[in-house]
Amino acid sequence: MRNPLSKLVVDMPPSGIRKFFDIVSEMKDAISLGVGEPDFDTPWHIREEGIYSLEKGRTIYTSNAGLKELKIEICNYLQRKYDLEYDYNKEVIVTVGGSEAIDIALRAMLEPGDEVLIPMPCYVSYHPCTVLAGGVPVVIELKGENDFKLTREQLLSSITDKTKILILAFPNNPTGAIMDYDDLKSIVDVIIEKDLVVISDEIYSELTYEKKHVSIASFSGMKERTIVINGFSKSYAMTGWRLGYAVGPNMIIEQMIKIHQFAIMCAPTNSQYSGIEALKNGDPDVEMMRDAYDKRRRFLLHALRNMGLECFEPYGAFYVFPCIKSMGMTSEEFATKLLQEEKVAVVPGTAFGDCGEGYLRISYAYSIENLKIALERIERFVARHRK
Repeated sequence: MRNPLSKLVVDMPPSGIRKFFDIVSEMKDAISLGVGEPDFDTPWHIREEGIYSLEKGRTIYTSNAGLKELKIEICNYLQRKYDLEYDYNKEVIVTVGGSEAIDIALRAMLEPGDEVLIPMPCYVSYHPCTVLAGGVPVVIELKGENDFKLTREQLLSSITDKTKILILAFPNNPTGAIMDYDDLKSIVDVIIEKDLVVISDEIYSELTYEKKHVSIASFSGMKERTIVINGFSKSYAMTGWRLGYAVGPNMIIEQMIKIHQFAIMCAPTNSQYSGIEALKNGDPDVEMMRDAYDKRRRFLLHALRNMGLECFEPYGAFYVFPCIKSMGMTSEEFATKLLQEEKVAVVPGTAFGDCGEGYLRISYAYSIENLKIALERIERFVARHRK
């Protein structure tokens, strides 16, 4: 029998996040601080709308691009929050989570050999999705001394005549870094001059602390060259509902819809009705969750620094990215031993790119009670193994 498998897929490593949590699920009394899963239930009024949509028999396909009412609410939300104006009929697509939006945006735009700039550490999907779409990933290593922000100099030095797309993911997973107005302004003219398209993954846009999120699409000359990706998983605690969206120029969205038609058909119908309710009436829920995350963020940062672990202050998402280079272990060794000895699961920084070596991703999308227990265990581990 001939080999039925694609070499491209076989050679692709699995997600570095998941292997620890397969172990955790079988380990008694283990605490996981790794998965980016809000510990809040989806707000009741949003769940209720999903239940009501089922009771009303709203179980048929929607249009490929999504419910008209949802697309209108997405446009209203972006106008209200970030002063971005989009045509719901031509510039919006509703997707199965933000992850599908990333995939089909890359597939809609890439020709074989086109280069995609990927600032790392970053979400695990960008690199493999680029490869599967025929593109060439070009890694830009973000630096701790720059608070893991993309600098103008790094961007300029990475662009070639084959560069087509820049992926921007701020607030960032795994570092918690943000890029504020001045940070983004410093790279906008480079993007325009070099004629790049930006995929701006803003899934954590509602979860920023002390500074309000700024979308790069809001800068002059950027809306027409930016695909903004967002969704409901993080801000509204709707991970399992699998609902996201992308907005951008009609010529790109039109091709993304074509791929979506053949691969997916449409996002889940009851999720879309719940998404309308979330956007219309979910602001107080988001504010409550953001305040809770902020308390956990400050608690975790203080505790890690008291242990002697260097950790820059994250201003977005719900992760901290402490440096463990002083421990004399690789990130993988630290995470593995911590799980074996203290039953606490964290993610090695290398799961988000080689430049994540020497760091760990720790999520604070967990209760203060669980964080306290986990931190006591981590503190014991650090004291025992410190060089």
